[in-house]
Amino acid sequence: MRDHIQFYLGDQHYRLSDVAPETTVLDWLRETRHLTGTKEGCNEGDCGACTVLVVRLENNQLVWKAVNACIQFLWMLDGAQLFTVENLRSPDGSLHPVQQAMVDLHGSQCGFCTPGFVMSMVAYSKKAGATAKDADINDALAGNLCRCTGYAPIVKAMKQALQHTQDNFEREQDQIRTRLTALQNAEMAEIRTHAGTVTLPRTSDQLAASYKAAPDATLVAGATDVGLWVTKRLQSLPHVISVSGVHDLRKIDHRPEGLWIGAGIPYTEAQQDIAALFPDAGEVIRRIGSTQVRNAGTVCGNIGNGSPIGDGPPLFIAAGAILHLRHGETRRTLPLEKYFLAYGQQDRKEGEFIEGILIPYPAPALQYRAYKVSKRFDQDISAILGAFALTVTQAGLIADARIAFGGMAAIPKRASATEAALVGKMWDERALSAARDAIQTDFAPLSDMRGSEWYRRTVAANLLTRYFAETSGMTQQPETRLAGWKETAHG
Repeated sequence: MRDHIQFYLGDQHYRLSDVAPETTVLDWLRETRHLTGTKEGCNEGDCGACTVLVVRLENNQLVWKAVNACIQFLWMLDGAQLFTVENLRSPDGSLHPVQQAMVDLHGSQCGFCTPGFVMSMVAYSKKAGATAKDADINDALAGNLCRCTGYAPIVKAMKQALQHTQDNFEREQDQIRTRLTALQNAEMAEIRTHAGTVTLPRTSDQLAASYKAAPDATLVAGATDVGLWVTKRLQSLPHVISVSGVHDLRKIDHRPEGLWIGAGIPYTEAQQDIAALFPDAGEVIRRIGSTQVRNAGTVCGNIGNGSPIGDGPPLFIAAGAILHLRHGETRRTLPLEKYFLAYGQQDRKEGEFIEGILIPYPAPALQYRAYKVSKRFDQDISAILGAFALTVTQAGLIADARIAFGGMAAIPKRASATEAALVGKMWDERALSAARDAIQTDFAPLSDMRGSEWYRRTVAANLLTRYFAETSGMTQQPETRLAGWKETAHG
């Protein structure tokens, strides 16, 4: 068993054995390496000022991702190569094409956010199929905030940079691949320090044994939630066990019974497969956090933390997803909605962890829609998220209904009374009226800064009406989506 992690920062190799569980990449860069180009802004993964570039070797391919250094733990860099804004300049002193474009087109104003923008732009330029469409660039930069309203020249700079894709990283990719190949290690690691213990299993068997032996340890996948425990609540983590480094949990499989998503798969990697089955779910995922958050945060981690406003659970509950859990050598399954018991309480035993989620393939007659309602379109917490899945026969009869909401209760929850009011009825305005009445009995929502009880009740009923408008075959269907969004973003 190893007692260290290994990674590269730029061209410099690091082998570290004294790694505290709570040390973030941002703090290590600024306080230990004195690399202050990476800025600390919100310290919770929202502003993007701390964005760095991480490259890993996956299936012998280099995968480049922008992540928030403020909520990434240092030990998560094991086996990777990290680049900061200080690493972008070429050996001859010339700027990276993204940096040069920002200079040429005046993309920097006060300058504080600029390194984070630059790193996100470099990451986007490395993305296969990166386009110069405004909508795609806006998606890539949605996790970077500029309080000087300088977005227009930044987008122009991104378009200019995409015309010069041959950067220093392209010329060094063989060297990067060789370095990362040498770092790949199938051996489990455990680092014990005075500050705590970090366990890095490499197989699900090792994970099961480690967690069974230390059920009080904190499981960490992408750290987009746990990272805030440290940076905002100032919690200590005496023992963490990593999920994301477990190779056999980093799989997406199209099985006969449905789409399998392993516990180590981040949203970025799962989005395309989910969207192929449920396009609306794919669109909601596009609005979960930001590119940096989706690059780190996992589908199963979003379920595991049990948040009543997590965007993933309602999407998958409506789709009939099955959760797979493991404790030691014992495995079990349960419908996803049964996992959530009460606020802060889930059906998970001590030492038990989520191995993955199975999403059944939709039947041809299934009509699935999902709607996220939030104060702003990008990178915002949902006030309400409604997911609707009705199976309607050719005669217009509702054969089955699965309706799930987030933000309406202390847990993600099905609207059972609403479903009962619909099943067996014709999908017409009378059924809609009955469902609108029933949904008032399904939930007793709270009032908070994102919406009052009245607002949530009203919007939930109105989302039913929106779903009806889109699926009932109305002769004159009203426009229910942002005009042109599909063509602009995905045409």
